[in-house]
Formats: sequence, structure tokens, C-alpha cells
Amino acid sequence: MGREMISYKLLHGPALLVAGCFVLLALLLSVILIFQHLKSYSNPAEQKWIVAVLLMVPVYATESIISLSNPKTSLACDILRNCYEAYALYAFGSYLIACLGGEDRVLELLEMESRNVLTKPLLEGTDAKSKSSKNKCCDFFCKPCALGKQLFSIIKFGLVQYMILKTVCAFLAFLLEIFGVYGDGEFKWNYGYPYITVVLNFSQMWALYCLVQFYNVTHERLKPIKPLAKFISFKAVVFATWWQGVGIAILCAFRVLPKEGKFQTGLQDFLICIEMAIAAIAHTYVFSVKPYNYIPSSEYGKISAHTEKTVVDMEEGKDKGPTVIEKTETEVKAPGTSIKESVQDIVVEGGQKVVEDVKLTINQAMEPVEKGVTKIQDSIHQIAVGSDDKKESAVEIEECIEEDPQQGELHVQSQHMTVAEKVNDTEK
Repeated sequence: MGREMISYKLLHGPALLVAGCFVLLALLLSVILIFQHLKSYSNPAEQKWIVAVLLMVPVYATESIISLSNPKTSLACDILRNCYEAYALYAFGSYLIACLGGEDRVLELLEMESRNVLTKPLLEGTDAKSKSSKNKCCDFFCKPCALGKQLFSIIKFGLVQYMILKTVCAFLAFLLEIFGVYGDGEFKWNYGYPYITVVLNFSQMWALYCLVQFYNVTHERLKPIKPLAKFISFKAVVFATWWQGVGIAILCAFRVLPKEGKFQTGLQDFLICIEMAIAAIAHTYVFSVKPYNYIPSSEYGKISAHTEKTVVDMEEGKDKGPTVIEKTETEVKAPGTSIKESVQDIVVEGGQKVVEDVKLTINQAMEPVEKGVTKIQDSIHQIAVGSDDKKESAVEIEECIEEDPQQGELHVQSQHMTVAEKVNDTEK
């Protein structure tokens, strides 16, 4: 333990200096790119989600350098990182939807894809309807195009559930840490860390898989924005940082790395600082502002014509000598927008959209629970009503016998006779 403390103190200073340099680079590149998007805010439907994704680098880099410099703040910084990671995953999915023309357009596209998939078996002479109704779960994994509009609901639920669970688990970890039962990095059953890790692993894997399935269905229509590079750059940040932390915890648990808590969190923060600089460089190319600097002339903006003249020597043919070639390009420059208005649109419009999707997801999650509770209540009610009817009939018979035993006996005999007569009639 003493050696681990000495090694940590020796490494902490140089590591902090190196990490600080990478953080400055990451912040500089990310802030410049974000301000460029805010200044050329010509497509709010897409750019508000791009800015949300780009903010992931400054958030990660800032909280990591703070946590590295002061290990006491590591848990609070980790909560901030986890919450924003979940939101960034949701923002990236919303960005892809916006690139396709919005939710209504995506629903139309998915429905068209579903029709195309389901008409093929009909041409081959097989029953597509019965197939798709029986194997909806299998279709999501093997043939997601066949689900149509249902695919969009599944994907959106997968993204939003991760955002909700990640936020709830982050604050739950904070509460458990206050009571001393969280045990960050400790794979012991009397701590909350292993349980929260398992839940978040499943939740994240499901959210990322939903995103992959959405990409598989729509990648042809997303070709103009080069989705693969965007998908890889984003997934690398979210997926790698999470599993990196889990991997470091496992190595520390098996004594491959020093088990001291400061070393474990410090190593994670140091690696994230370096990775965010790499991510910031990738984002300048992947989420470039160039496509938003120019817009269609039918909308608005300043039209400018740029003419290039090139002198070419003609050596063959009748027209020998220098020839001037003119090339004219017409561009529509998007007018600069106020950064204040851009930020207001991102916060207000983006916030409203998040709240609506969270409400919808919670309602979708509660719907089967409500149906199950209703069925249980109906079953209990039927059992209770049936038992009450039996009791009432038994009480009525007893009251009749007590009032007039002789008439009651004659009445019972007449009932038996009626039943016997009816049975004889049916036999005939």
C-alpha cells in the first residue's frame, strides 16, 4: 500500500501536466467548431443536435481534468459525465432522424421499406402476413425492415430508456456513496457498484444495438452525410470510455494494476483527457460546418458569383496558341445568425423535444404494467363475485327451509322432477 501511494504521487504531477495539454487542445478545437455552427445556424433541425454531440468533448475533458487534479471530486464528475453521455447518445439518434427529414418522414420511409420486404414473399407464393406477425421479435434482430413503423418506436424507446436509466443510476450511485455502500470499482455483492454496472451494461448495449439497426435500415438514404464516419467517431467515445472504466476496474480487482482508488480513477481520467483531444480532431472533419455555410437559393441569403479564368496553350488543332477558359460558380451564402438566438433554439426547442420523448417512453413502459394490473384486478373481482353468488344462493335455500320445511321439501322435489323431465325430453 505504501509503494502504491509513492508511485501515485510520483506519477500524478507529470500525468496532470500531459493531460492538461491534451485538454487545452480538445477545448480549443471543440469550442471553435461549436461557435462556427452557432454562427452558421442555417439548419436548426440538424445543427441543434450536432452542437449537443460536440459538447460531449468539452464536458468529458473538463470533468476528467478536474477529477484528475482533485480525486475527491471524482464521483461528482463521473455523475456529470454519465448524464451527458446518455443525452449525447439520444442527441446523435435525433440528428440522424433530422437528416432524414424528421420523424414523419422517417415513419414514411420505414413503412415503404416494410412494404418492399413483405411483397417479396408474396411474389414467391408464401404467406408474409402470418410470418411477420409470429416473428416480430426475430425480425428486429434479423430483418428489421419488415417491422415498419414499429421499428421506429423500438429504436426511440431504446435510446430514451438509456438516457433515463443512466441518469437515475448516476444519482443512485451518489446516494449509495454517501451511505458508504457504493464501492466504486469493487466487485463485491454487498456493494451497489456491480449491480449498477450490470444494469447499465445491458441498457447501453441495447441502446447502441438499436442505433446500429437504425443505421442498417437507413444507411443508403444517409449517404450524403457520410454516416459511417460519424457513427464510428461517436460510438468510439461513448462505448470505449465506458468499457475502458470497467476494464480498469477488473484489472485492479485481479491485482494486475494497483488497487488504490485514486490510481484507478486517475488512470481513467488521464486516458479520457487524451482520447478527447483525438475525438476533437475527428469531429472537425466528421461534423464540419461547411455543409451549413451554403443553402439553396430558393430560401434566403446573399448570392455571389465567382469566376475563374485559366489560360491554356493549345498545341493541336486549328486554334493554336493561348486559349482562355472561364469557369463561373454561383453560391448562396447563408446569412450569419446571432449566437444568442442559436443557443436559445438549442436549449428551448431541444429541451422540449427531450421532455416529450421522456414522457412518451415512460408511458410506453407503464402501459404493459397497467394492463397486467388491470387483468389481476379483473381476475380478483371475478373470483370475489363468484364466491359471493354461491354464498347468497346457499343462504336463500336455508331461509326457505327454516320458514316452511314442508313446502321447502315439496319445492325441492318439484325442482328435481322438473330437471328429470327436461333430461328425459332431451334423451327422447
